[in-house]
Amino acid sequence: MEKVSTTKAPAAIGPYSQGIKAGDFLYASGQIPINPANGEIEGEDITAQTDLVCRNIGEILKAAGSDYEHVVKTTCFLAEMSDFGAFNTVYEKYFTGKPARSCVAVKQLPKNVLCEVEIIAYLGK
Repeated sequence: MEKVSTTKAPAAIGPYSQGIKAGDFLYASGQIPINPANGEIEGEDITAQTDLVCRNIGEILKAAGSDYEHVVKTTCFLAEMSDFGAFNTVYEKYFTGKPARSCVAVKQLPKNVLCEVEIIAYLGK
């Protein structure tokens, strides 16, 4: 196993890694809308927060030598299921390969953000 880390995505805010390469797969920790430059939550609405989350995921993928097209599974967490449509509008711009996905509403997310997304990507050939 190999840890994946980049300063272009938020640093882990707990006892975990941004991502782990294991065999031919990357398992990335859930990303929330933190600006990696200043460590602050950014985005007032679900659209802005989802965009930042997806950009952060892109940087972790890049650090692992991969991209969005190699994501095979996402797990998406929403603070409000009523944000589902707006979340999907942004999400589909990044995850054009349409990976398998779960999307659930949860009672509360870290730092009271509106969304969090974790991914699994295939790194093999």
